[in-house]
Amino acid sequence: MLQVAKLLPRGAGLAPVLLQRAATVELDWDVRQKSRFDCTDSRGRHLGVFLPRGSVVRGGDVLVAQDGSLVSVIAANQPVLVITPCPEDGTAFDLTRAAYHLGNRHVPIELAPDHLKIEPDHVLAAMLRSMHLIVTETHAAFEPEAGAYSGHGHHEPGHLHHGVEAESNPTRSHEHGDHSH
Repeated sequence: MLQVAKLLPRGAGLAPVLLQRAATVELDWDVRQKSRFDCTDSRGRHLGVFLPRGSVVRGGDVLVAQDGSLVSVIAANQPVLVITPCPEDGTAFDLTRAAYHLGNRHVPIELAPDHLKIEPDHVLAAMLRSMHLIVTETHAAFEPEAGAYSGHGHHEPGHLHHGVEAESNPTRSHEHGDHSH
């Protein structure tokens, strides 16, 4: 088994030609949200993935194996529910309202300007249909939002927030009563 302990988000820093030559692995959301899993890449190699706890693998990320080889991750198609507003009398606000209710239930959700995507759940589907939304079952890649507290791309060093570098003044948001961080 070839061990993998490094993840390069979106293949950061790698030349496109290296990514084109990399093996691939298709993983669904259930696997990609785990930090430890086994899989087989497109070259038939058995991989044992051991990432830091809390790691989430996204489609487009690159795994680096112990031998230095690269494995490009593809978000596999899986059963999902696609939620859209009613074409006759729906609005984009209907999606905002649905996202609010799903978020209140801590449902992993993929957001897009014209639709939402969640994993299949007949109770949630019924709730969304009762809100006059169109719920369609299909197979597609699923890339839910990382969440405000996940640390994925939020408050990176040097990132400006309210005109102050986030890392240089961590108490700034609390001084102004903003407890959303």
